[in-house]
Amino acid sequence: MPGFTCGLDATLRLIAGKWKPLILYFLAQDGPIRYGELRRAVRDVSDKMLIQQLKELEGDDLVKRTDYKEIPPRVDYSLTPLGRGLAEALVPLCSWGTENMAEVTRLFAEREASNGKRRGSLLGD
Repeated sequence: MPGFTCGLDATLRLIAGKWKPLILYFLAQDGPIRYGELRRAVRDVSDKMLIQQLKELEGDDLVKRTDYKEIPPRVDYSLTPLGRGLAEALVPLCSWGTENMAEVTRLFAEREASNGKRRGSLLGD
């Protein structure tokens, strides 16, 4: 088991990846939630990736999967106490993103424009 350099390192390793923080966010807002609802909430994620991320979160005891053993099948996902605590720790990041969304949007647009110019110069445009 690798050691962690600090608490932030431990946290970031648990939520590593593009989708895990969003999954935790939506489960904290709406949980328990069925797979289809979660899939719609976490836009642009593939089924394969969402299933993989949910399994990892479940394996890390952050998410609980409940199978109701019904026909048709009914499964939902919710946060464990550990997952709820982590989701609450993400709230300040969500707030920061909301407060600075316009600036972040501008920065990403500038980055994209800059990358486009660089690509064009590399291609001889």
